[in-house]
Amino acid sequence: MKTAVIKFPGTTCEIDVYKALLEAGVEAEIVKYKDFDPDKYSAVILPGGFSFGDYLRAGSIAASTETIKKVKEMADEGKIVIGICNGFQILVESGLLEGALLPNLNLRFISKWVYLRVVRFDTAVTRGLNKTILKMPIAHAEGRFYLDNVEKAKKYAVMLYCDENGNVNDMVNPNGSILNIASIANEEGNVIGMMPHPERASFKLTSITGETDGLLLFKGLRK
Repeated sequence: MKTAVIKFPGTTCEIDVYKALLEAGVEAEIVKYKDFDPDKYSAVILPGGFSFGDYLRAGSIAASTETIKKVKEMADEGKIVIGICNGFQILVESGLLEGALLPNLNLRFISKWVYLRVVRFDTAVTRGLNKTILKMPIAHAEGRFYLDNVEKAKKYAVMLYCDENGNVNDMVNPNGSILNIASIANEEGNVIGMMPHPERASFKLTSITGETDGLLLFKGLRK
């Protein structure tokens, strides 16, 4: 399996994602968005950053490109599509995932390490995962997930913001997301969006807390 890491103007995390994939044993390469050929890949990752400067709304310009039309074709074929932070924003803006990512309730950029409780184990990155509570960093200003159908939100949720013991409550919700949702996936589990950055928790030397839980998600992709 070969994975494409898409580089839009303003994308900043493509190299970190690429190196984390290699560390996890996943064959990957960074591809400029205009050069993307979906037939060459069985998976694609939209990394974090500020695609097209986040003008209009975060991810909205990238979502309207021909590249994302090709990504939609991959998703329809059952191939794996992952959006991290700004990539998640692109997925909801394009309609590949339901819902919206709104400004954080405190209207400030949040950068911190958080605990996450995995609640779905049928997605491309959590299938076979042997841990329920993960620790990874977030860094966003528009990460408050919202969906007007609570039952659908429950069904799509993959990871929830929690405390170190896995308790989910408002006190540990960093941005006001409905139901503390940090990550969702479509019903089939092949399209996944997440606000946490697993690539920043994949190497002990660059992980502030020494956590490498993010690497587990990339290893799940390899499986």
